[in-house]
Amino acid sequence: MSGGQAIGESLPLADELAGIFARMSGLLLSEETVETALGVLSSLAQETVPGSTGAGVSIMERRRRRSSGSTDSRVQAADALQYEFDEGPCLEAASNREVVRSDDLTEDPRWPRWTAAAVDLGLRSVLSAPLTAGDRSMGAIKVYAEQTHAFDEHSAQLLTLFSAQAAVLVANLQHQERAQRLSGGMREAFRTRDLLCTAKGVLMGRHAVDEATAFGMLLARAQDDGTTVAQAARAVVDSAVRRRR
Repeated sequence: MSGGQAIGESLPLADELAGIFARMSGLLLSEETVETALGVLSSLAQETVPGSTGAGVSIMERRRRRSSGSTDSRVQAADALQYEFDEGPCLEAASNREVVRSDDLTEDPRWPRWTAAAVDLGLRSVLSAPLTAGDRSMGAIKVYAEQTHAFDEHSAQLLTLFSAQAAVLVANLQHQERAQRLSGGMREAFRTRDLLCTAKGVLMGRHAVDEATAFGMLLARAQDDGTTVAQAARAVVDSAVRRRR
């Protein structure tokens, strides 16, 4: 197959997904959390791939595996079983960074324990694509079906294009969320620092002691009261405010 033919064949898929991508990109402009956005992505994946009866996202973070945005409890259960048995299509897709498809779970020998459990859940077909951004593998997105042979090559191409766009979105959302958490932590650290400085100043003036002694008094108060140093500092500052009234 020539490069021109490959590009020509991909264009209809791009057109088919244009509306989905527009809705996906809109998540970046909203105030959605990563968890909420993954729920939207799962619903869009189910909508994108014909024959899907459920969808979800598996996130892999430092050996921690979790499912997010599952469209129903059956998807959650199927994913949880993959993590429990340490086998299954999503784990394989994320590990090998390739699309994994099973047309008939009742006859697929690749993940014996998981397929038996998935069949008991009423699932017969699965299609999973990796979520990769640059050289980073974040997990996989998958769709399930109750019928055998529910997915084909066209389905795989759709989910591949979908997952590529979704991976960029997830990476950006995770970056935003981490930045917000860091900013919040830094703000709290600055507030605590200022509170400690104020409390030490109160104690230095009240008891005519130096800064090191004032801090030692805060530590002793925190220990006696069974609180944190910040809480002890807050109590000192509040008492000074009450005295001025």
